Amino acid sequence: MSKPSYVLVTGGAGYIGAHTAVELALAGFEPVLIDNLSRSNERLLKGIADVLGRNLIFHRGDCRDEKFLEDVFAKYPIAGVLHFAAFKAVGESVQQPELYYNNNLNSTLTLVRAMARVGVKPFVFSSSCTVYGEPDHIPVDESAPLKRAESPYGATKQMSERILEDEANTGRLRVISLRYFNPIGAHPSAKLGELPIGEPSNLVPYVTQAVAGKRKSLTVFGNDYPTPDGSCIRDFIHVVDLAKAHVVALQLLLSHSVAEAFQAINLGTGQGVSVLELINTFVRVTGVAVPFTIGPRRPGDVVKTYADVKRARERLKWQCEYSLDDALRHAWAWEQQLSHSIP
Repeated sequence: MSKPSYVLVTGGAGYIGAHTAVELALAGFEPVLIDNLSRSNERLLKGIADVLGRNLIFHRGDCRDEKFLEDVFAKYPIAGVLHFAAFKAVGESVQQPELYYNNNLNSTLTLVRAMARVGVKPFVFSSSCTVYGEPDHIPVDESAPLKRAESPYGATKQMSERILEDEANTGRLRVISLRYFNPIGAHPSAKLGELPIGEPSNLVPYVTQAVAGKRKSLTVFGNDYPTPDGSCIRDFIHVVDLAKAHVVALQLLLSHSVAEAFQAINLGTGQGVSVLELINTFVRVTGVAVPFTIGPRRPGDVVKTYADVKRARERLKWQCEYSLDDALRHAWAWEQQLSHSIP
């Protein structure tokens, strides 16, 4: 029996990193998780172990720490890297841009240097639909121009993609940049899900916390946008579907069957859902009311975006398996599990 391939997962104790670690392990890889735990905690590491029935390799450290990364690469024969370690709150990035440029860009640059020293090339990057800014056409495909980002967070994703593309063009990396739309939901087992530190920056955990009584109410940021119900429109994708796409992308890079040194691929459902539609769907699926109020627009928010996912279907041979109903049902089951467990 051949030994499993070791895969470095930065931000492995975070929401998307943890779900992807599970799918990597189920696909036969040996994930090596690193995280500084500044925006996560070991609860999701326990969730990973509960789902898989075993602990995964974990090292606490910062991707901006060159010595730490050198030690990790020296300890394991890493075959590829999945990079999730980034701050991701749009609103916070508007208020604290330096924090985002420092963390998100320097973590990528330091990781790229560490990979170059040991000759590891396959790199799957956690990017975002925010790279498109306010798109001219909907649905958005990968040929859309990268307009000025609406937030520093989006700008860091644009800049990171440029860094990775330039590095890939030298031959030092082979990169697939996965541009997420809006990941939501939780593992169907309810053992793993989104676990915000402090006030949630994403919609669905705020919904579930408001319903659970942890928050007074949800604020819908604006009902005066040029959309059918006045609220912003997004493409909400189940986190497990997203995680599985990362595994496929890595397998593609490891197979050496990718012609391009750098390619970007959208990950979404291809369907736009408004914030108010999502709230109504949650009520229908769970049977519980969502307390919410209408507030002013939030700086940095794009009005309307959803994905053209043709490239993901064709190149990754991937498509979503879970519906919006599934994602909201799983998110609520995870919140209920959290509410009934000991902190």
